[in-house]
Amino acid sequence: MRAVGQAPAGMYVAPAGPIANPSCVIGPGQRCEHALVDQELNRRLYVYEQQVRGRFNAITDTLKVISSLQHERDFVDRAQNLARECLGYELPQVLLEDAWVTGLDLRALQAHCVFRSFKECVDHARTDQASWRERMHLGADFFLSCGFHTVDVSPCADGRLQGLLPFVFRFAPNDAVYVKAYAGAMFDVESDVSDWSHRELDRLSGGIPGGEDANYLKVAVYHFSSSNSCQQGCAFHASNDKQAVDQALARLNELRDAVENTFGRGAAPAILLIGMDTDTDSLRVHIPDTNGDVNAHRFVDSAVLYRETLGQSPESARARIDSSVGEAEVAEGWGHGQGGCAPGMRRLILALLEANLSQIEFVIQHHAGRYSVIGHDEALICAGEATNCVQLRNMYYYAHLDTVEEGAADMDVGIKIFTGLNIRHGLAVPVLVHFHYSSRVPGSRARAIQRCRRVKAAIAARYPQLAANDQLYCQMAVSDLHGSERVGFVEDEVDDHGH
Repeated sequence: MRAVGQAPAGMYVAPAGPIANPSCVIGPGQRCEHALVDQELNRRLYVYEQQVRGRFNAITDTLKVISSLQHERDFVDRAQNLARECLGYELPQVLLEDAWVTGLDLRALQAHCVFRSFKECVDHARTDQASWRERMHLGADFFLSCGFHTVDVSPCADGRLQGLLPFVFRFAPNDAVYVKAYAGAMFDVESDVSDWSHRELDRLSGGIPGGEDANYLKVAVYHFSSSNSCQQGCAFHASNDKQAVDQALARLNELRDAVENTFGRGAAPAILLIGMDTDTDSLRVHIPDTNGDVNAHRFVDSAVLYRETLGQSPESARARIDSSVGEAEVAEGWGHGQGGCAPGMRRLILALLEANLSQIEFVIQHHAGRYSVIGHDEALICAGEATNCVQLRNMYYYAHLDTVEEGAADMDVGIKIFTGLNIRHGLAVPVLVHFHYSSRVPGSRARAIQRCRRVKAAIAARYPQLAANDQLYCQMAVSDLHGSERVGFVEDEVDDHGH
């Protein structure tokens, strides 16, 4: 570590008073700059973060100005000019033309702007993400070198985990990584057995190059808040961290048992349990033993590693990461296991811990070491199937469901979150009902639209008071798995209030 007279723009400097930053605890006048951190990748990710957030940050101020003009003679023209200039798109003409009589429907306009701004992010994703995608190295080839042909990640649906792959894990977007979020990380075991079966069929038929001897890896990601564990932990688990850990681990073990009971001993996928501190984006990686078993008490904390290795050379820092995993492997007492983990799993864990150091420093550099909003700050709920085009913290809360009845728990948590975020402030809950289709399958798009309509109607039926009071706005959208359509908006014969 080295002293500096004045930190560069955007660089966090440790204060002379009480240390507010949980990861970078160093002396006054010194800066947090770790030898293993990819500074250039951090810079590119920050540019991306600002681009995406900028599309949403302008909504409130723009609508406030437009609201102040609603009784002007040339209101419609002025409102559209402001929208084009500040937001990049026009507003629905019908919501503007009668404002002088009925008043401006700001709930509807705000929901419309949220959906349109999200669509702008989706449409520009390839361009926005190009610079950092090419910089990331933890991709399909690396996973194969660790012995895994597929990495299936199930984080909690909490919006604070939205940037898990590119930011927190630093995984390069690739076809080997699948993400399906569930409230509380409580993934559907039957659905995962089906996913495992499909990928195994691909592997056995030669559809996964180089994957003949590789395994399937299932990762569950729970989360916690290091500064306010009783209120800002996982809402699904009532901010009970122990429950979040135990139930995520139990679900992983249920998947292993289900596969082995169905396909025979030794067929089960490898499993990995990871905890994420949503205040700092640091990780607790639970170290499997020789049998692949995971212990809730046997983990390595990347925030601790960052503090311990700050100022060390890259070689010394990597050696400390390696020894910390080794110490966990031989832990006694509550953390005891049957020896060390498999070499490929160990290689993956070491790479993941090192990569996460860059994200810890990203939060130090650009968010003073701990996010200013440690709780929820999502823009919308995505119900149905997630679109992974935009991956950024607190972008949206995801409710995974085929029917509202099956996904009731996820949806209820989302509505509870947005009661505090939006309804309490007079705004509506924007819900994007989204499903995928395959343009290679005749009639697939039409069937996806029908699914959207059924789910949209079911959401309105489950929350009738919100729908009746214009506090629920649903926008349907579909995406092509094999073509160019991404989050294509679909209009319905009924209004967008969900009724």
